[in-house]
Amino acid sequence: MEQVIETKDLTLSYGDSMIIEEMNLSIPKGEITVFIGGNGCGKSTLLRSIARLLKPKSGTVLIDGNAIAKMSTKDVAKQMAILPQSSEAPEGLTVLQLVKQGRYPYQTWLKQWTQEDEEKVNNALAATGIENLKDRAVDSLSGGQRQRAWIAMTLAQDTDIILLDEPTTYLDLTHQIDILDLLFELNEKEKRTIVMVLHDLNLACRYAHNIVAIKDKKVFAQGQPEFVINDKLVRNVFGLECDVILDPHYGTPLCIPFGKGRRIKKKDGMVYA
Repeated sequence: MEQVIETKDLTLSYGDSMIIEEMNLSIPKGEITVFIGGNGCGKSTLLRSIARLLKPKSGTVLIDGNAIAKMSTKDVAKQMAILPQSSEAPEGLTVLQLVKQGRYPYQTWLKQWTQEDEEKVNNALAATGIENLKDRAVDSLSGGQRQRAWIAMTLAQDTDIILLDEPTTYLDLTHQIDILDLLFELNEKEKRTIVMVLHDLNLACRYAHNIVAIKDKKVFAQGQPEFVINDKLVRNVFGLECDVILDPHYGTPLCIPFGKGRRIKKKDGMVYA
């Protein structure tokens, strides 16, 4: 399978604190890859390094075989877009103004705003279903609308690779599904390579073609969720006892965690509280 992003002996740290150590990772082209793991395992740090927002202590990140450290900032921005956690727009900035920021990598003093830029912005607004919100201030939107606006900005950037750090955080379940469905459609229709950090293991299994489980500064396991996610992996990576069954609607792994809670008694085929 063709690889689009690779890390070679990648080591990441914050000061003296080692986060990722000598990691070798390959991310397939045209698929949805999701990073999973316990809090503090380095998922977001790894994503930031892939986007060249964090300089490695050692090792290399490659895009299509080219080291990103040797690429110009604009060249990187033309190949990948990133949506960090909890993105905030300046007060009063409209949705249209925000989405136009995605065209910044293509602007030079010789080449200002073009018809192509206009088309990319309009297409991004249409793809995310927020054309009717383009004149609204970003800070006046609901959580789901605001997340769509930020995703529209990354789409306007017109990259083959989109990186998202916990894109469903702080969203209710309806908006979580809404955003993940949107990203799934972008992958299905446009074959964008999407790399995400998600905390919800069941949603990760539903949407990802490729799961990367991170533990102890390294890749613990990687592959299709149906071949990777089981009760043993969840126990080792998250320290959680559970059953992993098949989702009755999608056939993907579904984690049922053990713990305390009400137990429903069954009698004569009926369920009683």
